[in-house]
Amino acid sequence: MKRIVALGVLVALSTSGCRVMQHISDGAYRNAVADGTVDDLRSRGIALRARPECEFPVRTGEDMLTIRCTARAADGAPVTVTGRASRVDRSDPLEEYVVTVGNRVVLRQDCLGLGCVHRNH
Repeated sequence: MKRIVALGVLVALSTSGCRVMQHISDGAYRNAVADGTVDDLRSRGIALRARPECEFPVRTGEDMLTIRCTARAADGAPVTVTGRASRVDRSDPLEEYVVTVGNRVVLRQDCLGLGCVHRNH
């Protein structure tokens, strides 16, 4: 639920044109993805040294955004999260996240975090 609210806030505020509010909503989305990654990896027995750091590497228009997060697993393996949300200007955005630990894909799903209900499962 946290994910849906954060993405909805991001969409609503980024389309409003308000720079301060867009900055806040970008932060909320980064936090939701980072927190969701921690939760999903923990549920699979993978601990992280620290919370993932996330950025928006590419703004791909009004209706699409990408996010990339990096961290280290407790054993030192690199952790990478790549995410893409399309139709962000609609009430039913489509999301896809891929989480790798080392060179192994451990998650490929359409949402992250506790309470996540997958569309593609």
